[in-house]
Amino acid sequence: MADPLRHPSPLDRILSVIDQGLRVSWADPKAISASGRPSPRPAGDGACAPLDLATARHVAGLMRVNHAGEVAAQALYHGQALVARDPAVRDFLQAAAREEGDHLVWCAERIRALHSHTSLLNPLWYAGSVAIGALAGLSGDALSLGFIAETERQVEGHLDEHLARLPAEDTTSRAILQQMKQDELQHRDHALERGGAELPAPVRGLMRGVAKLMTSSAYWL
Repeated sequence: MADPLRHPSPLDRILSVIDQGLRVSWADPKAISASGRPSPRPAGDGACAPLDLATARHVAGLMRVNHAGEVAAQALYHGQALVARDPAVRDFLQAAAREEGDHLVWCAERIRALHSHTSLLNPLWYAGSVAIGALAGLSGDALSLGFIAETERQVEGHLDEHLARLPAEDTTSRAILQQMKQDELQHRDHALERGGAELPAPVRGLMRGVAKLMTSSAYWL
């Protein structure tokens, strides 16, 4: 008889995604599935210069956007893994999601250190992204992997923009975003190496539009 713990049913997988969504959206960072890497620290003595109130609010807004983006990334991976046909692809998606979980923890911890809050719209970002990820996964593993590669390509550009907007004295946030960028590049390359297909231009444009809506909202909310 098959072991139900090793072969979860479709309902088990759906319930798992719901549980993950609640953890990602609202739970304490320590409750999020992650690989456990410590938050990146600046080079040298690791100290960050104090930020004035206006600067701290600006940085908190940027980090809130990054946190919301990682909520969406988690949801995309979870949605794609939910319907992945190839077990190897599913394992890759789940491993990448754990690494993205590190990003969630790092961003949440930085936001709290700045005495601010994560996006109030996180459940919306998660639910919508799970649906998008599942649709991408149902298109086949090649397009699903291509979707990951394009997502990470766009995230790279987004992180470059935020690195340029960070104040020079905030070396702590900069160290976090630089490590996140490195991880995103690895996920993109691994997705392409596994056979990720190029997405049609309209799909890439739609992805950019959705990302713009999320980033403009999450900065404030």
